[in-house]
Amino acid sequence: MADTVLDIADLQLLRGARTILSGVSLQISRGDIVALMGPSGCGKTTILRAVAGLERFQGGRIEVDEVVLTGGGIPAPTLRALRRKVGMVFQFHCLFEHLSAIENVCLAPVHAHGVAAADARRRGLELLRAFGVEHRAAALPRQLSGGEAQRVAIARALAVDPPLLLMDEPTASLDPERRAELGALLQGLQRQQRTLIVSTHDEDFAREVATRIVRLRDGRLA
Repeated sequence: MADTVLDIADLQLLRGARTILSGVSLQISRGDIVALMGPSGCGKTTILRAVAGLERFQGGRIEVDEVVLTGGGIPAPTLRALRRKVGMVFQFHCLFEHLSAIENVCLAPVHAHGVAAADARRRGLELLRAFGVEHRAAALPRQLSGGEAQRVAIARALAVDPPLLLMDEPTASLDPERRAELGALLQGLQRQQRTLIVSTHDEDFAREVATRIVRLRDGRLA
């Protein structure tokens, strides 16, 4: 389908003799916010990592906006193409502690994609402004609040304008006010036809924000 951003077919992923994902198939359309839910250890984060090219899988197929991954290693040209299609926000943000907020946002565009530094900074400041943290552009990660760090991490993930954004447990450390702000932010991204997949244990957040809820158990779709 033309509006399918992510197509996962029969995904199989092992760690040693242990099966982590077994026969996972899933199609996600442009503009969807999909919540991945299930108990700890069911494979939610592993799916995100496989889609982002951070986790090798043994069988099946992943297609992200016409970039195709198959079992085994990912060739370097495919990985470079994938980096333009997928942005990921990790649970603990994973900002580089020695770089300012704007430097974190500009890092991948400049060093991985060859964007001119001035253009990357202009785009980065636009993103920080859109997420309400432009005034923290010069701050180091340790000087940011949890909510500010998360918004910087989202800006970093969107710096090369990928069609797919992945988020791992984004509400885990947020108070109710910040949680509501995050929900509004994600719905704003959806209105821009951004596609989001959110791994979460937060049932209320998923019901409020997601257009679809997908449940996993023991590495399979439930």
